[in-house]
Amino acid sequence: MGKTHVFAQNKMELLQNINTDYLPSHLAIIMDGNGRWAKQKGLLRALGHESGTKSVRKTVEACAKLGIKNLTLYAFSTENWNRPKLEVDTLMKLLVSSLKKEIKTLQTNNIKLNAIGNLTNLPDGVQKELQEVIDKTAENTRMTLTLALSYGAREELIQAVKKISNKVKNNIISEEAIDESIINQHLYTHNLPDVDLVIRTSGEHRISNFLLWQIAYAEFYFTDVLWPDFSEDHLYEAIISYQKRERRFGKTSEQIIP
Repeated sequence: MGKTHVFAQNKMELLQNINTDYLPSHLAIIMDGNGRWAKQKGLLRALGHESGTKSVRKTVEACAKLGIKNLTLYAFSTENWNRPKLEVDTLMKLLVSSLKKEIKTLQTNNIKLNAIGNLTNLPDGVQKELQEVIDKTAENTRMTLTLALSYGAREELIQAVKKISNKVKNNIISEEAIDESIINQHLYTHNLPDVDLVIRTSGEHRISNFLLWQIAYAEFYFTDVLWPDFSEDHLYEAIISYQKRERRFGKTSEQIIP
């Protein structure tokens, strides 16, 4: 039996174990391990990031086919600006080229592109290309793909507090009216539901300043697989794991299943 046939068979078995009526409404992925993948192979880090874009394409297409409505990818954090200039410059060039290449994939799969973060920190060329793809895919309805770029959850919360404080100061809202919904309205993700499942690759077990408010009741799935090696099968395994868990949201099992 050929290796390709075995892989296809495994994929079919995994898909048969996924309940498409109980998918995460919002899946968030911390794509980690590009640099280590390249180092293990004696390659430049830039080639690790480039290879990682292939996993992005596979994951995005697989999520769309499954029926996941919202996928958020942690592409570049506020802390990543502290990396060596050459690596940052390479990442920005790769982002532009990827956006140009993947517009066809997004359109073919009816996927809407969204971006969150302090986007004004991105180079002008990146901002321009990003906005063009966002505009071209604005009417797509199958899935919303959100790229977290120059993103940091603490910065997001600080900006939300400032906006709300300014509205209180100007009597637009009262202090007493501030609740979770008000805070949600002032976050970058105001148009997205809370995260149901977070996947992190490369064996790290950290949140790394990612969607701290939005993951309050999310399930977590950690895998040792480095991001460039992350496949559809790995995605399916994460979702199967998620579907086996009991999400209680602070309640007891008896309250969830009478």
